[in-house]
Amino acid sequence: MKTLYLMRHGQTLFNVLGKIQGACDSPLTEKGIEQAQIARDYFIAHGITFDYAYSSTQERAVDTAEIVCDYKSIIRLKGVKEWNFGLFESESEQLNPKIKAGETSYGDFFVDYGGESSEQVQKRMNTALIEVMEKEGHQNILCVSHGGSMYRFIQKWLSQDQIKTIQFTNCCILKFEYSDGLFEFKESISQD
Repeated sequence: MKTLYLMRHGQTLFNVLGKIQGACDSPLTEKGIEQAQIARDYFIAHGITFDYAYSSTQERAVDTAEIVCDYKSIIRLKGVKEWNFGLFESESEQLNPKIKAGETSYGDFFVDYGGESSEQVQKRMNTALIEVMEKEGHQNILCVSHGGSMYRFIQKWLSQDQIKTIQFTNCCILKFEYSDGLFEFKESISQD
C-alpha cells in the first residue's frame, strides 16, 4: 500500500486580503511560514519521511513544500496547481458565485470568464496524482497543492458527509492510501 499526504499551502497575502488566487500568486505571510514549519514538525514528530515531494508550480505551494522538506529537492507538477478562475483572479472573494442548493461545485461558471470548469480541475488533479503514485519507488509521497483543486479532488473520492468533517485550513494535511488506481481517505490533520 502506498501513502499520499496531500497538503494545502500556508497562508498567503491574498488569503489575508480576501482575494481570489487561483492561477495568480501571492507570497506566504509570516503566519504561512509558521504553518509550514508546524507541518514539518508534525511529520518529524511522527517519523514520517517521504520518498518524493511534489508541489504545484505556484510560488506559495513551492515555498511551503520547501519549508516542510527543509529545502530539499521538490518536484514541481503543473497538474496539481490551483483552479484557474479566469477574470476573477485577484478580485475580491465576495465576487465568487453562490453555489446553488443541491449542487456541490461551481460547475462551468468560470469557463465563460477564461477559467477552468469544476470537471477540468478534478480530472487534472486526479490524473496527475495517479501518475505520481504509479511511479516506481513512490511509496510515501508529499504533495503540496491548493484549497480549490484539493476540494475537487476529494469530491471524487469522499462522500459529502466525509468532506464536511475536514477543516480546509492552510497547511491542512489529507492522508490517503493508494492502490490500483484508487485513493482511500484515512485522515485529516489540521492546525487550530
